[in-house]
Formats: sequence, C-alpha cells, structure tokens
Amino acid sequence: MADTATTSQSQYKPSFEELRVNGIPRDGVIPPASELDLATYDITDPEIWRRDAYWDRFARMRKEDPVHFCPDSPFGPYWSVTTFNEIMTVDTSHGVFSSEGGITMADQDEDFALPMFIAMDPPKHDLQRKTVQSIVGPDNLKSFETLIRSRTSALFDTLPVGEEFDWVDKVSIELTTMMLATLFDFPFEDRRKLTRWSDVATGRANPEIVSGEEQWRAELMECLMTFTGLWNERVNAPPRGDLVSMLAHGEHTRNMTPQEFLGNLILLIVGGNDTTRNSMTGGVYAFSKWPDQFAKLRADNSLIPSAVSEIIRWQTPLAHMRRTALADYELAGKTIRKGDKVLMWYVSGNRDEKHFTRPDELWIERPQVRRHLSFGFGIHRCVGNRLAEMQLQILWEEFFKRFDAVEVLEEPSRVPSAFVKGYARMPVRLTAKAR
Repeated sequence: MADTATTSQSQYKPSFEELRVNGIPRDGVIPPASELDLATYDITDPEIWRRDAYWDRFARMRKEDPVHFCPDSPFGPYWSVTTFNEIMTVDTSHGVFSSEGGITMADQDEDFALPMFIAMDPPKHDLQRKTVQSIVGPDNLKSFETLIRSRTSALFDTLPVGEEFDWVDKVSIELTTMMLATLFDFPFEDRRKLTRWSDVATGRANPEIVSGEEQWRAELMECLMTFTGLWNERVNAPPRGDLVSMLAHGEHTRNMTPQEFLGNLILLIVGGNDTTRNSMTGGVYAFSKWPDQFAKLRADNSLIPSAVSEIIRWQTPLAHMRRTALADYELAGKTIRKGDKVLMWYVSGNRDEKHFTRPDELWIERPQVRRHLSFGFGIHRCVGNRLAEMQLQILWEEFFKRFDAVEVLEEPSRVPSAFVKGYARMPVRLTAKAR
C-alpha cells in the first residue's frame, strides 16, 4: 500500500509578514540534518539558504525520503521531489503536473496576479512561448556573439588588477544587464533598473530588498508603466526584433492584460538575469574550491564549453520549480493527491549520488556534462539556455586572454531565497596574465 498524504486544495495565502518568517534566527545555530524530524521538516526556510546550509538536508531526504511531504510551511503543505529520475518524471509529465498554479511556493494574489507563459499549460503556453523564442534562435545567437564578446572584452579591460572588487556587481550583474537591455531594446543608460526589478520580483520576502507589500507592488507597477510606454511606441511602429515589439505584435500576446504583460516581463527579466549572473559568480566560486579544475581549464581552453555546462549543473541557479497535481499520482511509493503542490528541487537532483559520479565536486570533464537539470526538461525547458551558455563561454574565453587567476577573498554573501540560488556580493582579486 502506498503512503499517502493530502494537502488542502484551497489556495493558501500567507500574509506578507508570514513570508518573512525565518524558522532559524539570523544568528542562531543551524542543527545538522541528522537531528531533524523529517515528518515535519520545511526545507524552504530562507536562513538556511542564506547560509548555504541545506546540502546535508537534501542528502538525507534523497536517501530516506526522496518524495517528501511537508505538512506545514508559510506557504502551506507541499511535496519535495529531490532525486534526478523522479524530478524528470514530474517535469516531463505536464498532463499530470500543471504549471497553472504558479512556479514558486507562493500562490498568486487574487488582486495582484501575474500570469506568465512559464506558469501556463498548453496550448496557451506554447503559443506565447513561440512568440518570443526566435530572439534566441540560431541567427540571432550568431549576431549576439560578436556583441557579447565586444562588451565582455571592454569590461574586463576596465577591471582593477591586484585590487579587491565585487565580482557580482562589476562583472556578473553588468554583463547580464547589458544583454537584457539589448533583448528588450531598453534605454541602455537605465539598464540597472532591469536588475532592480528582477531583484524586487524574486525578493518579496527579503527585507533587504523591499520594506513591505506596498513597496513591492509599487516597484513592480513602475516596471509595468515603464514597459507600457515602450509597448505603445512599438505597437504603432513596424515589427522589430526586440522582445517588447515581439509581444506587442504577436498574435497570441498583443491582447494581453496589463498584469499578464507584467508577468511575462518579470519572467523574461528574471530568466535572462538571475540565472546567468549567478552562474557567472558561481563558476568563480567553484574554481576557488577546486583549483585543480581551474588550472586544467587555464591550460586547455578547449574545455571551456564542458566547464560551462558543469558550472551550470554545480551552481543550479534556480533551486526549484513548482507544479500542481491535476490528479492523484503515485511517485516513489507516495501518493500525491489532486491539488497538491509539488516542488522539483533541481538543486538536489543535480547532486543525486545515484545519477552523478562525484556529484558535489566541480569536474569540468564530466561525462555527458550537458545532462543536468538546471534548465529543466519538457515543454518548460529554459528558452534561453543557449544564450546563457554562450555568455558564460565568452566570459571564460576572454578571462583567460587577460588573467592568470581570480582569488575569492571571503565567502560570498548569498541571497536568502529557496527559489533563486544566488549571490549578493563576492569580493575577489585578479592576477594579470604573464606576458
């Protein structure tokens, strides 16, 4: 008989204050996984994510309870799927596991819903995705390559050598935000607004980002108003190749409501910003932990494409995606009930000992290195994965033309989020390439 657990099918809506509750105080001691009561454990506590203290928890869940039920959290009850094969099953079974309920733990607010195509099921998902996917098609990627290389080269030539600086701000954010501005044809001098809106969208529960619900909504409405101005300009002009024009002229997107426009904007901003920027930082951090891999890459730059895929696996910039069960479904001996929330923990699946050899290590010559979970699978696989890989590949190609080493000077500051697995700051020091 399969184990069963049932969640309420009514939507759970925590208050803004509840979203900010940390089960572990900021200065508190985090107990080891061996002391946890798995029957009630909630892996979404933002403090363990800020302190990078969840690895032993996922390891125990994979071993003892790979499809784990949490009966209570600030977001209501949910399932955690933590192993590679089971995550693949959920991710590719869109007829059973729906995106319509949202892709994060929190349910949509009824009075401030943000529909987006990643949180839709076919056919609407397919039609809206198709509207924008050509921007990262083969022809555009070829033209982007020259632009990305030029910008990366120019940026690296301005970096201080032998002096401390913040890699997150000076490199990761700047390079990804320049690319975002190009994709949207957004005013280049205002491009850091895109970074801010990305941080706000994913930092609703982070008091270091926004002070409360009023500020969170106000800044997202500022994003909408700014892009509405761009929409109005482009809908009355011939179609162009930027994302705003594509949405404004697209047969299946030109009649979107303002909230749906904002939802898709947030999806495209976060998708093009947080994921790539945190892999740019995560790669540097990983090499500081495995200097032999850095030395191997420095000696043989032909390994860069493989290294990029391994960095993306090791970092896993989006920790999870959510689905909602459309029907009862048995998975790994557990019965998930219709209406239940199901979290696919990509960050855990990418460290699954049964699927990967030496999963916790950075191994740039890993066999089948592209077979990781970071981009998702099935109909929701990341639309911009090739562009992300190109940006990272060019970063390391241009890096080794100029520098021999990058030293991480202290542990990076991490984002307290169980969704975006990211970095707020990482001080580094560069050593110039010997001439």
